[in-house]
Amino acid sequence: MTERSAGTGRPSPLSRPGRARRAVLSGAAAAALLLPPVLLLTPPAPAWAADVYVELNPSTVEAGYLVGIRASCRENTEPATVESDAFADKITVEPQLELLTAAATVPDDRSARPYRVKLTCPDGRVATAILNVVQPGRPSEGPATGFGGTAGDNPGSLLLGAGLATVAAGIAVALFTSRRQRA
Repeated sequence: MTERSAGTGRPSPLSRPGRARRAVLSGAAAAALLLPPVLLLTPPAPAWAADVYVELNPSTVEAGYLVGIRASCRENTEPATVESDAFADKITVEPQLELLTAAATVPDDRSARPYRVKLTCPDGRVATAILNVVQPGRPSEGPATGFGGTAGDNPGSLLLGAGLATVAAGIAVALFTSRRQRA
């Protein structure tokens, strides 16, 4: 039995062989073209791993300095622990503004190398991060600039000589102009 279009008495376009299949395929192709833009507009579902994490600020520090710790254990209503060979003791991260936070000082005696920092949540979940401890180093003195590096160790004597020469030149100009005005 052939389907008829409503009110025309002619066969429906979908009743002809192959037409229905082409209509379904073209509809699927249109949906496939529209799907990527729709996926771009919908936010991605959060990943399970993103619920539990530990962040260090800064992630590279000299021994003897403070490190900020920010962490998450999904609920963030109970304290968790952070431990590392970079710190003297276990650190307790406390709930604050929907995150877990703390600060720890890297002892002066820690050697320069990367240290693993491990967060352990109350439910047993774990996250890790790397803290890079570097050698303390401060420059003893800056580069010799301002005179192109040619000023030597004591640029004060050069400045004193330049100042005296400027004053002498000023006196000479004053004497020359005063004699000229008299004549």
